[in-house]
This record gives sequence, structure tokens and C-alpha cells, in this order.
Amino acid sequence: MLKIEKYGAVDIGSNAIRLLVVTVIEQEGKDTLFKKTSLVRVPIRLGAEVFLEGKISDNSANRMIDAMQAFRLLMKTHNITRFRACATSAMREASNGRELAEIIETKTGLSINIIDGNDEAAIIASTDLKNLIQNDKVFLYVDVGGGSTELTVFANGNNVTSQSFKLGTVRLLEGLVDDRIWDEMETWIKKETKGFKRVSLIGSGGNINTIFKKSGKKIGKPLSYFYLSSYYELIKSLTFEERITELDMNPDRADVVVPATRIYLSAMKWSRAKNVFVPKIGLSDGIVKSLYNEKIAAELEVN
Repeated sequence: MLKIEKYGAVDIGSNAIRLLVVTVIEQEGKDTLFKKTSLVRVPIRLGAEVFLEGKISDNSANRMIDAMQAFRLLMKTHNITRFRACATSAMREASNGRELAEIIETKTGLSINIIDGNDEAAIIASTDLKNLIQNDKVFLYVDVGGGSTELTVFANGNNVTSQSFKLGTVRLLEGLVDDRIWDEMETWIKKETKGFKRVSLIGSGGNINTIFKKSGKKIGKPLSYFYLSSYYELIKSLTFEERITELDMNPDRADVVVPATRIYLSAMKWSRAKNVFVPKIGLSDGIVKSLYNEKIAAELEVN
């Protein structure tokens, strides 16, 4: 007997807003299946103005309200039974972030959780990585966003430690990251990985997904440090326009992909990782997983 429900997760990031719809299929005596049914991405770059001006403009606020209205209607037509929206660094740092969240809730009925960097790292780390994370291997999980980068070390199949850094692609594009932040991340990665003989990277975020897709690699196969390094040199050598026309990138991807690749390469270098696995998961997948875990916990309490 199958039990089928649909969950919705909204990730309000610094570079884009996403709605992920997942069909959750419970099977008796077997693992629950999480099937991605729909993903809608709207490139509202909140971080560009928040990190510079400290607030979300009226224009971006109106676009956000429209996007959330559209998401509400999409979720209604999908018959979503469980839903959560999480906002990260741009909404967190905007002086009017909480006020806008209240306006959105009043107009759309959708409440937004503004989470901190450590919550973000914990939600991302709760994603289903069991196909990748073997007990005898060590992984540094790197999620690069527009406003921040979340790092998690996995060893012996367990989450050892997590940390969030204000090192994101939109911040880097705007020249808002000083060397101290890079130094802090380098120190943290070296300290947390030095006790392990061999570390592999797990990369998540739209940029590494784009790079992986263009590599033509089979799902489950990693990208090498050499490949990523060569790709970095290629995209740096091209103009913004050339990345759009020659590499077929979306305009809102063609600029952030350069700083993102630099972050992944730096993390690989500092952890001595030779490979990066790209499982195509992120915050929205973690939100769905945490909603499901809460449901199971509630059912256990009742029983």
C-alpha cells in the first residue's frame, strides 16, 4: 500500500527564489521515495541591493510578492499538503526583511522563516546523501549561495561539524568580501579536515549544477580538480556576453559562476580534495526532508 503526498519548499536566496515540489511516496517495509516533481526558479537578485544598500527595494519587494502569489497558486494546483519557506542571508540582513515577510504573509497567506547561517547548514546537511556518504570516507560538503557558503564535514557516515561563512557569489561580485573572510574559511577547512587522510568534496548550488551538466559526466561520477580548474580558466577568459552566447548560460548565471567556481576550487585546495561530487541537492531538498522528519516524529508521538 502506497501513501502519496506532495510537499512544497521555497528557498528565498540572495540570487534567486525557488519553489520545489516533491512527491513523497511511503511504501510499507521500504524506504520512502522523494520524487522531484517540479522546480520553478525566479531570478530576483535580492543580495545585490541588500549587501550594498542594506534593504530590499520597492521594485524587488513587489516582484517577491508576485512570485510568492504565483507559488501559492502553483502549490494549490499541485495539492501540496506540507509546505515551508526559508529565507537566507539577503532577507536576514535586509533592514526591511522581517517587515516584508509580514507583508507577504498578509497578502499570500505564506509565512517565511528567516533562518541564520547555521540553521541553513543544518537543513542542507539533513538532505538525503546516503547514496554518496559511505562510512569509510570523509566528505566536505560545500553549498555556495549568493550571500553565504555553508560547509559541513562528514566522517564515518556522520555530520562532524558545520559552519557558515559570509562568502557568497553576489557579495563577491559586488566587491563586499575582504580577505579576512577568505582567511577564516581557509583556516576552518584546514583545521577540520587535517586529521583525515583523504577528503572528497560534495558540491551543491546552482553554479556547480550548471558546471556538472555542461561537463557531460554521468550522474554519480565526480568532477576532478583539474577539470574544475580548467573550466575556471575558460570562464575567466570569456566576457559576460560570451558566457551567455558561447556557453549557453542564463544571464543571471553567467556572472556568478566565476566567483562560485573560485569558492569550490579554494575549498578543494584547502581540504586537499581531488574530486567533487555533485548530487543536485540544496536547501529546498533539506526543507522537504525536515518536513517529512517532523511528520514522522509527530506520528510516533501520537502512537
